[in-house]
Amino acid sequence: MAVFGKGWGGELRLPQKSKKGGYFVDWVLAKLSNQGELIEFVAVEVQTIDTTGTYRPGYDALKADRSTEKTTAGLNWENVAKRILPQLIYKGQILQREELCRSGLFFVCPAPVFERIMERLGGQEGLIRYALQPASITFAVYDYDMPDKPAPGSLIPLKNTLNHSTTVYKVQEAFNNVTLPVENVYRDAILRALGTTTEE
Repeated sequence: MAVFGKGWGGELRLPQKSKKGGYFVDWVLAKLSNQGELIEFVAVEVQTIDTTGTYRPGYDALKADRSTEKTTAGLNWENVAKRILPQLIYKGQILQREELCRSGLFFVCPAPVFERIMERLGGQEGLIRYALQPASITFAVYDYDMPDKPAPGSLIPLKNTLNHSTTVYKVQEAFNNVTLPVENVYRDAILRALGTTTEE
């Protein structure tokens, strides 16, 4: 077996059509024969949640004198729709053309990230389950395995709460199926900002 990822044989870049830039797959797990020949591989993406702003003032205040200082740090949920889903679709489309990637892409994430992704895609029920295949995207969801009485300072383990395999086509279809707001929302927002309202 060979492992490719940060600190484990290097990350493997997926080229973009323009030949500029490109995405990395977090982990590639390769199955090798006894002679070292590549038999099969699987790609794994691991996603927590990105943050916005900075926690630096709060960290510095705690470190200096244990005081609390307001920060601008927050969770970047919008990043799910803007970056994570388009990358999953792109990577999934590339991997489905790989003859040795027979199980597709695995996307490992915490339960809140999965819930936000499903919210953006219109719900898990819209992503029909499929058996593993080159065009698969498998969501592997993790959450805290909270003991009834955790010991102070102890590590809280994680548990796999759900595995849901669908296809890159179903994810792309759901991502493109956007529910639009009512018409003229920009006009109404501008008029509200100007202190006027629309006539009904």
